[in-house]
Amino acid sequence: MVKTPEQWLEEASPQKSKGIFKLFLGYAPGVGKTYNMLSEGARRRSRGEDVVIGVVETHGRKAIAELASLIDTVPRRQITYKGAAFEEMDVDAILARKPQVALVDELAHTNIEGSKHRKRHEDVVELLDAKIDVLSTMNVQHIESLNPMIQSITGVQVRETVPDWVMQRVDEIVMADLTPEALQTRMKRGDIYPVDRAERALGHFFRPGNLIALRELALQQVARAVDRSLESYLAKEGTQLNLGVRERIGVCISSNPAAQYLIARSARMAQRMDADLLVIYVDTGVDESAENQRTLAQNVRFAENLGAQVIRTEGKGVAEPVAKLVREKHITQVVFGRSAQKGWRKYLYLSAIHKFLRDAPPVDVHIVTQEMK
Repeated sequence: MVKTPEQWLEEASPQKSKGIFKLFLGYAPGVGKTYNMLSEGARRRSRGEDVVIGVVETHGRKAIAELASLIDTVPRRQITYKGAAFEEMDVDAILARKPQVALVDELAHTNIEGSKHRKRHEDVVELLDAKIDVLSTMNVQHIESLNPMIQSITGVQVRETVPDWVMQRVDEIVMADLTPEALQTRMKRGDIYPVDRAERALGHFFRPGNLIALRELALQQVARAVDRSLESYLAKEGTQLNLGVRERIGVCISSNPAAQYLIARSARMAQRMDADLLVIYVDTGVDESAENQRTLAQNVRFAENLGAQVIRTEGKGVAEPVAKLVREKHITQVVFGRSAQKGWRKYLYLSAIHKFLRDAPPVDVHIVTQEMK
């Protein structure tokens, strides 16, 4: 039997250990994420790849529906919850179908109770682990570490988020871009929402200032992904961008819920510098109550979701244990939180900072005001 060129190529290609994860990232609804994802899916199908739609939301947009009709769709799973019928992506059906590529819209989606996984990004991870390539979509405001900043910019609290460790799993990011002016024009024409709903959106989330800021955040995410790809390539080729010491940021937290703001700020710093992030908790014996243990656990989970290494230690105070960790872990920058303190509490806080500076090796120190917005 004579083998085709494709069969020879398949045999010569190295076996992949997991699927390739490609994300179409936008900064607002309507910039073209789903359309771009479907366009690539259709192109790959035309080249002979086995492509299926796991889930695509058309939101009544004709162009999206027409593109989706060109690709096989795996029927969604029917789920009854509290007497109502819902549809979710059928992960097991996709796994049984064994396609080369699966299209999964709206990565930040929360599945209805009774689904195989709680979050859609967990569905995607299972597909990737099964060596299925995944094309997916998401807006930048759903990245967990950006949540506090997004709320301060837009005044809108985003309920559905994707942990930063998922973003680290992404192999390729494509920016689905459109100028804010063009996006507003699409909105006014009713291309994104019905006209009556569009008018309200233009006065709130889709204000020019919001769109410009969100677009900048999305561009920053893509730029960082490009930097990581370049560094990975240079490392593979035996070349380094520089010989400097990698930055390592240590952030000190407590059981205070405001620590999540501090962790998010530190995570953004680490992302900008491509630094390691270490979250440090010193148990001084003041957090023994059930309520403090609960909020501490929440802070730790939040840090882990952002990809941080969490370090727990003990001490009579904070300064000495943190100084010791700075030396042991080669931490180059330390972040302390500062809440509004008066009187003797302010004195104790400043005393602890001075003691840390005295005991620690040379290190940059950041004092960040902790706030919950």
